[in-house]
Amino acid sequence: MADTRSQHQISRVKEGPIPFFEYNPALGDPPIIFADEHIVVIDKPAGLLSVPGIAPEKQDCARSRVQSMFPDATGPMTCHRLDLSTSGVMILALSKEIHRNLSIQFENRRTQKRYLALLNGHLQPDEGTINCPMRKDMDVRPLQLVDYVQGKPSVTHFRVLARERHNANPVTRVELLPHTGRTHQLRVHAAHPLVTTIGKPSGDETPGLGMPIVGDELYDERGDADRLMLHASMLTIHHPVTGKQVTFYAPEPF
Repeated sequence: MADTRSQHQISRVKEGPIPFFEYNPALGDPPIIFADEHIVVIDKPAGLLSVPGIAPEKQDCARSRVQSMFPDATGPMTCHRLDLSTSGVMILALSKEIHRNLSIQFENRRTQKRYLALLNGHLQPDEGTINCPMRKDMDVRPLQLVDYVQGKPSVTHFRVLARERHNANPVTRVELLPHTGRTHQLRVHAAHPLVTTIGKPSGDETPGLGMPIVGDELYDERGDADRLMLHASMLTIHHPVTGKQVTFYAPEPF
């Protein structure tokens, strides 16, 4: 059923339809960044699901591949997810107890995440904060939209690293530090306009950057890259056994 509430409360980055894609992830074990008897940290390739999908061909995913590499692992394993199209640092637990510890860390925001992205165009602010409430678009799944009434808070800090060119087009290399972890948060925050008719947060916060991430098949239509230029480059956690703060890095692929 279509959402009949006032459009002054809702802002869509894209209306749809969703482009068809064939799930065909690259073969092979994901690169291991770190492993001990409690956790495994991988560099998830772009194009590989984090967890199994509904269709039979989508049972192949990061979790199933790590399970085959560590057959003694028990429990749900997956403590957080990366989008299918996003690459980078992903941590999995090897037991139920470790899974619970890490899940609580993510839920209570005791983790720190850093992403690298290329944005379409040259972004002028050197840094700032994106703040706009989000929720699932029930009419165009799996897209997310901005909803200032029923959306959940979503906050991302950004910093420009360089203004450069990709395939002869101007792009901005940015560091993205999400404070919350909503589905498609970084993709929506990048693509959502800087100015919106439904108002914006007070102070220096903006509702979006108005520049989709290069290669974003869901929130952009340019198709000027063979992958989404979004990479989880760093993850900091407290080791679930030692309690020591540890940071993991994945090499930047672009």
